Amino acid sequence: MSRKSRNPNFDQTVETLRAHSFDITPYAGVAGGVLVSKYGAAAVLVAVADAPAALAERPGALVKGEVARLVDRGYQKFLKTSQYELPATASQLHSIHEFGEELKQLTGATSLYNESLGTTSDLYAYDRLKGREAAGPTAVRPWDTAAGH
Repeated sequence: MSRKSRNPNFDQTVETLRAHSFDITPYAGVAGGVLVSKYGAAAVLVAVADAPAALAERPGALVKGEVARLVDRGYQKFLKTSQYELPATASQLHSIHEFGEELKQLTGATSLYNESLGTTSDLYAYDRLKGREAAGPTAVRPWDTAAGH
């Protein structure tokens, strides 16, 4: 009887994912990448030398065959693709989180505490902070001495 390898290669990792009902398709956007999807969420995996697989695209919702990035605007999360920006629903966030946790477990990736609590965003873009770095002219302070006084 053959033993299971403790360090699976990329093909073995893909077969493990298939055995756990993940859909695997080649991904044209990344050289050697495969699109892994389940629960309406997806990620792109690529082969690397020192690990079973690496993420080329983080887990996100699958929107028209493209992995959507999760953008946090402070008041709501959005799914952003190259063509669309849609408000994220609670069920989509739950699907992304469940997919990501299962993918990490099966590929042997590190699971971080803050990511296990809930869905983390790829980008944080709070509108109340936008433009704050461009300060205008300073206001006149009455306690400063004026010219001639």
